Amino acid sequence: MRPFVFVNLAMSADGKLSTRERRQVKISGREDFARVDRIKAGSDAVMVGIGTVLADNPSLTVKSSELKAMRVQTGALENPVRIVIDSRARTPPDADILHKGPGRRIIAVSRQAPEERISRLAPFAEVRVFGDEKVDMSALLAFLHTEGVRRVMVEGGGTLIWSLFAEDLVDEFITFVGNMVIGGASAPTPADGSGFALEREFTRLKLAGMRQCDDGVLLTWTVEREG
Repeated sequence: MRPFVFVNLAMSADGKLSTRERRQVKISGREDFARVDRIKAGSDAVMVGIGTVLADNPSLTVKSSELKAMRVQTGALENPVRIVIDSRARTPPDADILHKGPGRRIIAVSRQAPEERISRLAPFAEVRVFGDEKVDMSALLAFLHTEGVRRVMVEGGGTLIWSLFAEDLVDEFITFVGNMVIGGASAPTPADGSGFALEREFTRLKLAGMRQCDDGVLLTWTVEREG
């Protein structure tokens, strides 16, 4: 058993998440920011990869005081469980995700993570080992399910998202497509990594929703599976 996993991201019209320097770019606007806050507040956990933590230093907190109050009224904490996929425990001990806002934090590492790095992070988060050389995502998701997590929001980056698609662990893919072209062969895309080599391996999606949002378009896809 595992939680429902959905990816939410904003990309440019040419499919880039940021510039080739990994510099964060404002792709969507106020309407989309509010939408993201709502779906984050409705999630049990929000997950990012270590690359996103190092590049953007996100806090992954719920921003709206009304949404935080609604969560508390239902018996939840103000913020979802915040999870960093960090095979070698490279998360900086002063990262915003470890200090901003109340709530549970989990740093998922592999057995390759140096003990001294784990020790530095342990005061600020639960550091849990899944896998030998890299984080075993199936094992992590199974663990989260036993912890009562039923809905996981994935915010990036491209390497983490690729690994989830490669292991068939994504159920829904939500993309805001903005009204700009960023370009750059090395600029990050929604599913970086080795990529599928054969057409029969491709993840197939079904369009479940499409609407204008801010100055772009919001697409919601569900992952098609046989049977």
